Amino acid sequence: MDSKRKRRTCSLFGRALMLGIVALFGTAATGAGGDNDLEATRREVKELKRTVGDMAAEIRELKNAESEESSLSGPGLALGGLKFGGYGEVHANFTEGAERDKVDFHRLVLYIGYDFADWIKFHSETELEHAFVNDGDGEISVEQAYLDFLLTGDFNIRAGRILTPIGIINKKHEPPTFNGVERPNFAKYIIPTTWSSDGVGVFGSINPALTYEAYVVGGLDGSKFDATNGIRKGRIKERPSLNEPAVTGRLDYYPSWTVYDDADESLRLGVSGYFGGLDNGDEGNNPGITDGEIGIASADFEYSVQKLDFRGVVANIYIDGARQIGNNVADEFFGWYLEGAYHYWPEEWKTGKLAKSDATVFLRCENYDTQYEMPSRVSRNGAGNRRDWTLGTNVYLTPKLVVKADYQIRNDHGPRDLDDLLNLGIGWSF
Repeated sequence: MDSKRKRRTCSLFGRALMLGIVALFGTAATGAGGDNDLEATRREVKELKRTVGDMAAEIRELKNAESEESSLSGPGLALGGLKFGGYGEVHANFTEGAERDKVDFHRLVLYIGYDFADWIKFHSETELEHAFVNDGDGEISVEQAYLDFLLTGDFNIRAGRILTPIGIINKKHEPPTFNGVERPNFAKYIIPTTWSSDGVGVFGSINPALTYEAYVVGGLDGSKFDATNGIRKGRIKERPSLNEPAVTGRLDYYPSWTVYDDADESLRLGVSGYFGGLDNGDEGNNPGITDGEIGIASADFEYSVQKLDFRGVVANIYIDGARQIGNNVADEFFGWYLEGAYHYWPEEWKTGKLAKSDATVFLRCENYDTQYEMPSRVSRNGAGNRRDWTLGTNVYLTPKLVVKADYQIRNDHGPRDLDDLLNLGIGWSF
């Protein structure tokens, strides 16, 4: 938060406090001063309400700016206008009844940013997956690389490679920000994470309680959709086609009582969407998908009260042209997940080296079906209809370093039972 904004916020607080005192004493003196004093007090209370409203708008603007920056892992280190940061996670996965146990250095991500001016900022993340790249194993990719042109609190421009703003995890996927060793399976099979799109758009605040994002981006390759992985393989990471671009965006609503940092409760309600064509394989030269289109509608929420945290997402995906695509692709996908967490770390343990420590226990239920509605006379694959339960704990040695453990019970409607999983992990961001 810059010094100018700090001064403005402090001024608003001071003004509100003074008006409150005046209103209090004015009310006490009403009996002595008669109707004139009562009318003056009413005017003062009205002014106090207006000032508090201005103060709420200021705080919401500051919190929105901080939220945009914290959706990236950085900056952990700043050198002039240059900023560095990153995140990473290591997992150990143990499979019930099968010899497929493994340790995976799943991700290592480097954030680099640069402030060309106080209103022109560059952000980027480059990701290495599975610690090694060779013959199709592992991956190095540019996850984000975009410029923000911060014009006003209400209207700003963003251009480059962005995170498609659907759901929760796609924009908030650093290990300390989500429960469990692995990201929710919903965020793999319904809303694929991480999902980057190249394009340009706008973002800002409509009012103190309502923020928005809207972009025009490169589309998906419908020929890569399939029965059990959904749209995941249709993401185009290299030279995405603009043959049939897409539009995407989201709205987030914060009730007025959640704008204060010391509030006992916080609530965010979000809706997001995506619509575009599917003829984008081989830079648009993929016959047979020409008439295909995809639409995604999603809603999500995050709610915290005292030591409890809740979050959930629901999404519907509609595909026009599924029969042309083939691969047993459905006309409609549907899924949701809901999770709750409880902060159980005793306050007396938060001393010395563990002064900023915390711990949660959580339970998550996911239900998702990549074969929800099929084209006529196309058979359903029961393996696409799944329900997962995950019970686990997260121990935060610091707010940005977490040790995780969980147990997953996985079920589908296919011919073979899915193995349960025991997962251990450590993750960090800086």
